[in-house]
Amino acid sequence: MISSKTWPMSLYIEALRRARLGADEVFVCVLWTIGLVASLIVGIIVAVVVVSAAPALHEIAPWRFVTDASWHPAHGRFNLLPMIVGTFFVAGGALLLATAFGLAAAIFCCFYAHRTLAAVYSRTVELLAGIPSVLLGFWGLTVLVPIIARLQPPGASTLAAILILALMVVPTISLVGITSLHAVPQSLLVGADALAFSKWSTIVKVAIPAAKRGLVSSVILGAGRALGETMAVLMVSGNIVQVPASVFAPVRTLAANIALEIPYAEGLHRSALFVSGLFLTAIVIAMLCCAEWLGSDTMHE
Repeated sequence: MISSKTWPMSLYIEALRRARLGADEVFVCVLWTIGLVASLIVGIIVAVVVVSAAPALHEIAPWRFVTDASWHPAHGRFNLLPMIVGTFFVAGGALLLATAFGLAAAIFCCFYAHRTLAAVYSRTVELLAGIPSVLLGFWGLTVLVPIIARLQPPGASTLAAILILALMVVPTISLVGITSLHAVPQSLLVGADALAFSKWSTIVKVAIPAAKRGLVSSVILGAGRALGETMAVLMVSGNIVQVPASVFAPVRTLAANIALEIPYAEGLHRSALFVSGLFLTAIVIAMLCCAEWLGSDTMHE
């Protein structure tokens, strides 16, 4: 039986417990609301893209988007294939470079660098992530393009777009990679140490598998940025609709094409641009599904 002396304290504890439960319920409701609003916004965006692309998909046979003679919507030609190939060349090349450098930087910061050096590097990468894309594009146009032009004219090329885009994607992969590797349970690393694993074996066989879900997410985020980036790529790529014969050839991506032509596009021309946007959306959704699948495999392991 509770005495009169302990009764007020027990009431106080019970009140705190109920208040905490009430605060938790409010917080969960707020999170659900934010999630639903975000999902609704994404759904509206996808719906607008689909509705806007519908006239072109209805009037133009789907295979014509890859078999027409060229991209001249005013003359009834809607070949998106050169820009699809150019998008994959630029985004794929940038993602390969950015993944290699970003993950290497994350591993260096988490396992090799002194704490002070790692902190300085992380702050520097955060600053790089905050630089507007138009400034990076301007730097590429005035510095990088002339350097490439000395090697092989014209300078504005697939290579310039890959390098600028990789510079923009590296911070995303690096910062998310650092966070993922820092989240690896210390017990796993201590256990590997106790089994006399070398540092590299600990990284490859313990840390990276444990952080696989986060590392995959970092690459997916980087891929989304690479596919959707417009202004910087538009400034340095040359913007010629062609399948690039080499990395020194000019190229035009789907995102850059939308940005260039949407201000004056009308009718089927405008709708065809939304078809290219729908294609980009489908690629991103497919990548997210792959990331979710890889993540679920990691959890089962």
